[in-house]
Amino acid sequence: MTRRTRPEGFPQGGPAPELIDSGFALENADASFLHRGLNLADLAHVLDLARRSIVPPDAQKALLTLLLEVAKVAPEDFPYDPMNGEPYNSREKYFVSRIGDVAGWLHAGRPRREAARVALRLHLRRQLTELVAETARFATEATARAAEHAETLLPDQTYLQQAQPSTFGHYLLSFVYPAVRDARRLLDELEWVDCSPGGAGCVNGTRLLEDRGPIAAALGFEGVIPHTRDAMWQVDGLVHILATAASLLSNFSKLSEDLEIFSSSEFDFVDLDDSFTRSSILMPNKRNPYALAIVRGASGVLIGRLTGFLAVTKSPSARSDNLIFAYGEVPRALELAVKITRLMTGVVRTLRVNAVRMREELDRGYTQATDLAEHLVQRLGVDYRTAYVVVGNTVRAAARAGIPGGEITGAMIDDAALAHVGHSWGLTGTDLSDVLDPWQIVLSRKAEGGAEPAALARMVDDLGRSAVDLDVRAQARIDEYDRAEEALLDTARKAAV
Repeated sequence: MTRRTRPEGFPQGGPAPELIDSGFALENADASFLHRGLNLADLAHVLDLARRSIVPPDAQKALLTLLLEVAKVAPEDFPYDPMNGEPYNSREKYFVSRIGDVAGWLHAGRPRREAARVALRLHLRRQLTELVAETARFATEATARAAEHAETLLPDQTYLQQAQPSTFGHYLLSFVYPAVRDARRLLDELEWVDCSPGGAGCVNGTRLLEDRGPIAAALGFEGVIPHTRDAMWQVDGLVHILATAASLLSNFSKLSEDLEIFSSSEFDFVDLDDSFTRSSILMPNKRNPYALAIVRGASGVLIGRLTGFLAVTKSPSARSDNLIFAYGEVPRALELAVKITRLMTGVVRTLRVNAVRMREELDRGYTQATDLAEHLVQRLGVDYRTAYVVVGNTVRAAARAGIPGGEITGAMIDDAALAHVGHSWGLTGTDLSDVLDPWQIVLSRKAEGGAEPAALARMVDDLGRSAVDLDVRAQARIDEYDRAEEALLDTARKAAV
């Protein structure tokens, strides 16, 4: 039987130019996201090797001295080069050029992917806390504007059709609640990010490491990922992060689409501040809501990144394609989410609300219809379906006659009742002004979540406290990361002497 031979071992030649221009160039474009984390991961690894007396003292000092020097170098100034392969290979080449084969101690008991996995988490945890803090600022600004417009009447809509009388403040809070929920989800996802894959090796750890805790503690992680193979290859948390970021921007996109319509000359409910608009080069009359287009487009981009990453991760386990693209796609998605959240906060903070125009449209329409039907149920004891049909026919007749909803009379309802049920309801001459007054309708919404000023004030207080709590929790995490990373650098400085 002829023995079958095949190439084994690491490649002997250099990479093909096509591979350099595609794969390695792509990975090096993501080096800026990993640079700081790679430096910290390398420092923690060397100190852990020293703790276990694996690396010789002279090699330890040489490595720590070099790594501390590189930690001060900005990623754009470090010689990351696709010709060398992925970013880790560029680092290795540079380290060898400086201290020779002593640099090889960095590989003891640790594959390159472990360093990159650690670096990604170190980067993401800061991005997540920043996004939580920015979302808290949006919630604070939007809640303050809602309180300011607690009595600004608005013809609230569904399907772009006038629905019921409400207030602009009540409308605005409907976007704050989902933003707060997404911020809380981001904090939950931070718990996933804040676990160390350090010491996991490729799939089954290393004989050189008996305790993964010290590396996690040195890097300020709250704990370790319990299963080594899972630690190296898990992606579900990244999917959740992308999904929540997409959800957050989807909420902002909805608000942006509404504001784009509301700011049109046809509606004229709101005006964007000039600083959030853009002129038309051709048409001097145009003042385009450019910021809103950016928000809406960014929402679509994040949806695309989420679905694209899901497609990439649909592969067999322990495959590099699961994470090669994650090093850039997830940080870029969060970077975009932070910018868009900050943009949306600015739009809301500077928005001008045209209360007079909103009231004009409210008085012109028939948003009182639901309350009128409910009043008939209460007063006459008729079933709601019958009241609904009678009021609907009354509104239809009023619209044809050019009579606004606030001027509907009992006689008009009696006419509609006679046509539908065969007899009058005896409402002719009845004063319906309170039932038809939009402000009185708003004042009747006293239940939890309603637009009545006291009910809205309770929501404002609740959301205000939530925003403060989110900001405090985010800042506390950032402070923890700063302390842990500075402690690691300080330990490395002392050990390098």
